Amino acid sequence: MSELKSQDKPFGIPKWAVWEAYQRVKANKGAAGVDGQSVEDFEQDRDKNLYRIWNRMSSGSYFPPPVRAVEIPKSGGGVRILGVPTVADRVAQTVAAMFLEKKVEQIFHPDSYGYRPKRSALDAVAKCRERCWENDWVVDLDIQKFFDSVPWRLMLKAVAHHIDADGRWILLYIERWLQAPLRQVDGTTTARDRGTPQGSAISPVLANLFMHYAFDAWMTKEFPGIGFERYVDDAVVHCKSERQAQMLVQAIGRRMRQVGLCLHPDKTRIVYCRDGRKRSGLYEHMAFTFLGYTFRARGAKDRNGKVFTSFLPAISKDALKAVSAEVRGWRLHMHGIYSLDELARWINPIVQGWMNYYGRFYRSALYPLLKRINAYLVRWARKKYKRLRTFKKSHVWWKAVTKRAPLFFAHWKWVHAFW
Repeated sequence: MSELKSQDKPFGIPKWAVWEAYQRVKANKGAAGVDGQSVEDFEQDRDKNLYRIWNRMSSGSYFPPPVRAVEIPKSGGGVRILGVPTVADRVAQTVAAMFLEKKVEQIFHPDSYGYRPKRSALDAVAKCRERCWENDWVVDLDIQKFFDSVPWRLMLKAVAHHIDADGRWILLYIERWLQAPLRQVDGTTTARDRGTPQGSAISPVLANLFMHYAFDAWMTKEFPGIGFERYVDDAVVHCKSERQAQMLVQAIGRRMRQVGLCLHPDKTRIVYCRDGRKRSGLYEHMAFTFLGYTFRARGAKDRNGKVFTSFLPAISKDALKAVSAEVRGWRLHMHGIYSLDELARWINPIVQGWMNYYGRFYRSALYPLLKRINAYLVRWARKKYKRLRTFKKSHVWWKAVTKRAPLFFAHWKWVHAFW
């Protein structure tokens, strides 16, 4: 898009920002919003669509359409409502998010890991593991319906604190996005008076900014010696004693109520981080789950090969269940028209992604799943080739294939067995 003069526009939003925002939206893909327009549909008249977004945002006349509600099942039952804006609205939100991030990123706490440059969920898990070794107790925090409950007044106050006169358009549009109605699955439209739907491009930076003042900065001021890791609304706090943990639960609970939020009474727990060096005994909670990893006492080996008990993270039961369901859903044995090369091109990127994330810590917990994938591949071969119908012949074939190309499938670098 060529850069045109915009002196007649009340807001100086550069066209390059709209273009860059579009590139991010295109890379992320995503579903269509209430208008049914996909990224591919938007691309067909791209320049006109982008000009329309820039023109309306620059003139102050941009008003977001309703957000399409999508129900996502929760592992523990119930559903989570995901908000899907239109493609054009995702571009507009990304423009604002880019400018807001530049203004607030520098003030964020080093132990805030969610949706931030050069930080990841795995960084949070690694730091949590380290602090669990140093501290006996953990407060596993669960904020009840965070994205549905955030008060707009405090959210906009936090944004306004970091916006100068040139960026007043950011505050204007954020207020409009917060007020955008939700188009329910049944077609009805619901007005909202608080919260910000998960799934919008602006929500991550807004959530981080709100939680910075509601939790991070408050913890640093009130309890400067207490370590924590936070990933958006998911947080773990480390304590030296059970008494300290109980005190913190009460204090954090009061703080959340002050900012219009609430700790989940059943899911917020005090956990004892037992390992071989800490006192034994039974406690109500001796494990917790954070970012898809369950932390608990597990067997480990030191440098000399001696077995000891450590408090370690491994893929959680819920995450493993979800991944296993996806593998079953592939129904590999039904794809007899595929070659082994085609199967590898299909599943390797997916499996490698699981290995990169869930295999970072205590990767042996993934081995049963990877063996199961191998078993499905053997089943595929036995159905595709009549000569491999018997177990003995399929076993010989399998050994020959894995020996000839030991890294053909991504997970073969870890597991070759299929039983």
